[in-house]
Order: sequence, then structure tokens, then C-alpha cells
Amino acid sequence: MAIGSIRSAESNPAAVRGLLPSIADLLFVALLALLAFTGLSVRLLGDAGIGWHIRTGQLILASHEIPRVDPFSSMAGQPWFAWEWLYDVVVGWLDRAAGLNGVVLLTALIIAGLFAWTFRLMLRRGTNVLVALVLVLLAVSAAMIHFQARPHVVSWLFTVAWFWVLESGEKNRAGAHSDSLSSASASSRSWPLWALPLLMVVWVNVHGGFLIGFVLLGIYWVDAVWQWFSQKEDRFESALQKIRMGRRVRNLTIAGILSAVATLVNPYGFKLHIHIYQYLTNSFLMDHIDEFQSPNFHYVAQKCFAGLLLLTMVAFAAKRRKVSASDGLLVLFAVYAGLYASRNIPVSSLLLILVIGPWLSDGMERLAERVAFRRGLAFTPFLQRMKAVEIGLRGHLWPAAVIVMTCWIAAHGGKMGIEQLMDAHFDAKRFPARAVDYLEKNGIAGPTLSPDYWGGYLIYRLYPRARVVVDDRHDFYGGEFLKSYLKMVHVEPGWEDFLRQHPAGCVVVPKESALANILAETADWRRTYADEAAVVFVPVSR
Repeated sequence: MAIGSIRSAESNPAAVRGLLPSIADLLFVALLALLAFTGLSVRLLGDAGIGWHIRTGQLILASHEIPRVDPFSSMAGQPWFAWEWLYDVVVGWLDRAAGLNGVVLLTALIIAGLFAWTFRLMLRRGTNVLVALVLVLLAVSAAMIHFQARPHVVSWLFTVAWFWVLESGEKNRAGAHSDSLSSASASSRSWPLWALPLLMVVWVNVHGGFLIGFVLLGIYWVDAVWQWFSQKEDRFESALQKIRMGRRVRNLTIAGILSAVATLVNPYGFKLHIHIYQYLTNSFLMDHIDEFQSPNFHYVAQKCFAGLLLLTMVAFAAKRRKVSASDGLLVLFAVYAGLYASRNIPVSSLLLILVIGPWLSDGMERLAERVAFRRGLAFTPFLQRMKAVEIGLRGHLWPAAVIVMTCWIAAHGGKMGIEQLMDAHFDAKRFPARAVDYLEKNGIAGPTLSPDYWGGYLIYRLYPRARVVVDDRHDFYGGEFLKSYLKMVHVEPGWEDFLRQHPAGCVVVPKESALANILAETADWRRTYADEAAVVFVPVSR
């Protein structure tokens, strides 16, 4: 039977390729398992904002309308842009169907699929297996700074998709070098530029990161224009190349215009663009929102990003050929974006490894050839065979099986039999879980005042019975509101003004916070509950 099996496998290599897992498959399964079945699932719920995303989606599903006014806060009725409504609908449905396990599973699938796909793209762009694996693992470690169940992870996916579409067209330019997709493997995988407007229709309704798409398109447009202008027509081949570049400039321009029009396919039309512009140009918000701050390189994820920056410099030094305008601009954009704001580190890391992977591989192969010549080794052919085998394994049977199994587990309360394999929940040490239990048990009415980073959790637990005073929808509340709020949080002179302007039925704050200490000494408030995470105060008049 064993001999027959071997002969069968030899006579049907396609069956073998379908059964064997590739490195990308193993990477996908490992990331999915880590994010869905370990303590990292709780980490994905480390940002309370997912709470109001879920409730927004469920509100849309119930009313069949996209909200245009705020339903969650004591400012209810004020204009509000639910600009990530499409993502909200998906997570709202998943929470209703499978609880937080479903929400975490979606995030885990996106992250695992994204990095496995990026690994495959790197191979097709000329990166060897060893360099690609090291760079992807480094990028995963850097991106963990923003591993959260929020719509920005979908933006990461769209960013790589736009890069893929734009780079697929780039490979057709004359004199394409080894950094581009190989014509043999990419011919059946290249996507026309008309895919960009279609992707944009979804992207603009999922996350504000759709602006990155226009940055990428602009980079490739500048590259095409530069080649068109710099191409001489003294030879027949050069003249043809100039014609091709002129056609690419035209196609990119049309794709850009159609993509810009596609951004208007949202519930708010051009008003969304005005809102995003006002939000991103509000210097107070940009200076005070944590995720918009520059990275602190004392932490592990930021150190991994710093490692990618160092490797980028090494890759530039190792590159023999002239750097194309698109590659150079992509690297400059990725480095600037990552150093400007911590929230950009995942996207910056993905773009950097996609660009520098082929450069590092080329340098590594030249070094290996020198060593092999001296010691009689054949390291480069071995890597080439590994890459050929990896690209040839296209069955993806194991990831498909793991996805089906994980979805089944999530749909059954995270259990397989009596074993609890998935238990996604908000960390009681990070969020006021027991304090909210107390509010619900005693029927304490809102509005409930808490730090903005707890607001989404309170919306998830208390809506629609009680509203919050503030949460992390900073674009909704605006700079003036948040200035007064921060004055209260830091107990600065005039801190009571916020409480007078925004009356609260109760206050839930961290136990050791300055606000908890000052409220304990204030005659107008009395403490009714305390635990290791939070303290509850209610007005004395109640």
C-alpha cells in the first residue's frame, strides 16, 4: 500500500501540491491560532472603541438606516458621521451571531490572511524564502502595536491590495528589473487599474485610511510621468517605451479620477471629505490623541519597526540597480508615516518589506555566491528550489480546514465538546467590568461619565438603557469639548466646569486617578462602589 501511495503521488503531483501546506499556509494557521485561541484574543479587544462599532452596526441592522446623528452620548441628536458603517454592520452581525468570539475571529482572519498573502507577494516580487519569512515575522511584531479589533485592520488589507494592483501594471514597463513581479507568474495575476475604483467604493465605507490609496496611486503616477519625460526617442525601443509610459500615465490618471468619484459613494457624500479634512487638520486633536503621536522606541513593537528601518538602509546599500522613482517614494512615504504616528507603523512595515525584500535577497545571494565559491557550497540554488516549491503549492487545504473549524467553534460559544477553546472578552483588569455590573444591578441611570478610553465599553454594556458623556469618537466631540474634558481629567483649575456643563448621573473612573481622588473629597459626590479597576461616584442629591 505504501508503494502504491508513492506511485500515485508521483503520477499525480497536483494532488500532492493540494495536500501539502506551504510556508504561507503555516504562517496563516499559526497567526490565526495565536490570535483566536490564546490570550492574544483578549489583547485584540484592548481598545474599547469596538464596543460602539458593534452597537452602531446592530442599530443599522435593526433600523435599516445609517445614523446621521449621535445615538450614544448625552449630546444625542448632534450630527455624527458613522463613516465606518460597513465594518460596523459586519461586526454587529457577528456579535449577535457568535458574541465577541465572532468579532475577534474576523480580526484574526484578516490579520493572518494579510501577512500570509504579503509573504506570497514578496516571493513573486523576487524575495527568497528565508528573507521573506524573516521580514514578515519582523513586520508582524512591529504591527502588534495596533493589533486591535477595529476597522483599521481592513485598511491594511486594502493598502496591500492597491500596492498589488499598481505593481502589477508597473511590471509591464520596459526594462522591468527583478524587483518587479515576474512576467511568468504575474501574467495571470495582474489586475487592471479599473479594479481600484471598485475597491475604493468598499474602502471609503470601511475606514478613513482610504486616503492611503491615493498616496500610493500618486507615487506610481509620478513614477510614470518621470519615465515618460526622461525617455529619449533616439531609438525604436525608447520610442515604444515612451508610448507605453504615456499610456500608463493616462490610465493612472483615469483610475485616480474614477477612484476619487468612488469616494463619493458613501452615505454623507462630499460632506465626509470635509469632515475628515477638519479632523486631520485639527492640531489639538492630532497633538493629544495617543495613536497620532510619534512612536516611543522603548517598546518591543517600535523596536521591531526600528529594525526594519535599519534593514531598509542595508537594502539600499546592497542594491546594485538604480532605485526606481516608485520604490524610492514608497520607502520615503513608509518611513515618514511610521515615524510621524504610531498608528501608521503596520502599514509602513508592510510597504517596507514589500519593497526592500528583493533588494536584500539580491545582496544575500551575491554574498552567498562568494562564500559558495570559496567553500564549495550551493546555497542560492537551494533557496531558488524552496521558492519554486512554495509558489507551486496552491491547494491551501489546511488553511481552509482551519477556517471552517474555527468558525464552527466560534458559532458554538467557543467550545469544542466541553473544552472552552475561544473566550474573547474585555479584560476586567483593563475595563470597569465589575463596576458596570454594579450599575446594572442597582439600576443607576446615566448619563455615565468615564474616561474616553472606557466610553466604548460602556456603550457596549449599557446602550440603550444609559448614555455616556464621552467616548473615543474624538472627531465627533471636537477640540473645544475635549479641552474642557482633559482639564477635568487632569484636575486643572476649572475642572468642575465640565461636570456642570455636562451633568452625569454617575462617574466611573480608574481607582487611583486624580479625578477619583478629588471627587472623594468633593461634597457634591459620594463613592458607592470600588474595586481594583474602577470607582463609582453618584451625586449626593440622589
